[in-house]
Amino acid sequence: MLEIDQNGLDEMDKRILEAIVLKFSGGPVGVNSLAIAVGEEPDTIEEVYEPYLIMEGYLNRTAQGRVATELTYKRFGLAKSGEQPALF
Repeated sequence: MLEIDQNGLDEMDKRILEAIVLKFSGGPVGVNSLAIAVGEEPDTIEEVYEPYLIMEGYLNRTAQGRVATELTYKRFGLAKSGEQPALF
């Protein structure tokens, strides 16, 4: 009914993470820009969605803005842009 996946993410959680990764290259991105990208109020993102995403390790909140973590990239099966391959 609420369309929550096996990782505990609902549709808006996924939209937020996808926006950060795909539209903003993983961040950092400000809450106002993110809110416009996903069509949600900035206060709702900060008070409802962000705490869970941070607690679960999908998102980091820095002084520059929100940044997707390695877990987010793994969740969506993406490689982090600009990441160099391991030498060994």
